[in-house]
Amino acid sequence: MSRVRRANIKRSTKASAGRLAALWLRAIGTAAGPLCAAALLSGCATIDRLPAVPLALASEIRPLDIPYARFYADGDPADMHALAREVVAKARAGRVAAGQKADAPTTTFLAISGGGDDGAFGAGLLVGWTARGDRPQFNVVTGISTGALSAPFAFLGPDYDDELKQVYTETSADDIFSKEPILGLLSGDAVTDSTPLKTLIGKFVDQEMIRRIAAEYDKGRLLLVATTNLDQARSVIWNIGAIAKSTDPRARDLIIEVLRASASIPGAFPPVMLDVTVDGKRYEEMHVDGGAMSQMFLYPPSFRLKSVERGLKVRKDVAYIIRNGRLFRPEQSVKRQTLAIAGQAIATMTAANGANDLYRIYLTTQRDGIDYNLVYLDDEFAVPYVGPFDKTYMNTLFEFGYRKGSGGLQWHKAPPGYEVATGGATARSD
Repeated sequence: MSRVRRANIKRSTKASAGRLAALWLRAIGTAAGPLCAAALLSGCATIDRLPAVPLALASEIRPLDIPYARFYADGDPADMHALAREVVAKARAGRVAAGQKADAPTTTFLAISGGGDDGAFGAGLLVGWTARGDRPQFNVVTGISTGALSAPFAFLGPDYDDELKQVYTETSADDIFSKEPILGLLSGDAVTDSTPLKTLIGKFVDQEMIRRIAAEYDKGRLLLVATTNLDQARSVIWNIGAIAKSTDPRARDLIIEVLRASASIPGAFPPVMLDVTVDGKRYEEMHVDGGAMSQMFLYPPSFRLKSVERGLKVRKDVAYIIRNGRLFRPEQSVKRQTLAIAGQAIATMTAANGANDLYRIYLTTQRDGIDYNLVYLDDEFAVPYVGPFDKTYMNTLFEFGYRKGSGGLQWHKAPPGYEVATGGATARSD
């Protein structure tokens, strides 16, 4: 990427990474003075919890006793390979039953990144893609943070476009969080209460959605969402279809909590505590935003797609990656003040983490012979950012994404700044 191009991106409106940090800072910034005084009076109180699961026992936990309910991203790839073989068998059986060829058609992946209210970009893009008429049915859909919230709608296809639009155009900050009392910040686990977010998720993730996700899982399609197990500092990939298929009455609640956890920015939103039992002893797992580990994922690099026998393939597999945000944190003169420095450091790390994800996914797709397609929020969108989950901003961004999707997307074929050899020449992805 050229120096001029990068400078233009930096001068643009705030990046999503900066806004996630800003949400945290905004929630505590006005209370900084009272907090300091309160700290002297209250000491260092904490909320009681059950013991964390020892790492040595982590592999023994099977939520609700559901096979393939989840995986550690850095865990044994054998589990992921076993699920892949089962999924391929389901898809093949479905094609045979429908009188189609048993050989696998092109596998199409969709990865949706985090980005807070910038998720309106990806939502608008998907709805616009439907209007264009050539949006595929994705075989595998993955999501983190706001991407996890939109992933179920994307997975179920155009039938859920109206609901997807509603989430990102009719939602306000009050629908996502409420601020905690100042003294509660010191003894609590976050500066806001995300109960409104849980209610919002539950409104859309009803029994009908659960039933339809389970039906698609039976057809060999996957809906995967990532959270971060903060106790173990590990990324956890949840197989939402497997959970939806379970007859356990707690399955819907688990899906809602997993989606909420994936979008729970540490410190800003409370962590989601999951009760588990190993050998009769109760433990608690602390799950937070999947973006604490990565901003997006396709599948763990330890999993080799080519190792799964899928029959004769005519066309190359395809991956579409939607980055809900810009590529870099915008430059600004940072105040010599603790919260300002901490906030911009978090924003910088988050943006860099997102760029690293794009390269990791690219290398994985090149190894496994998958066509790489990336889209992100570019300089063409120059609407000033007002604040978290502002309806006017989100509606404008949704419409921008819609125009992109309906007008025919220009997908980037490589990560930003990566030079790709094409027929003896070198092309640079900007």
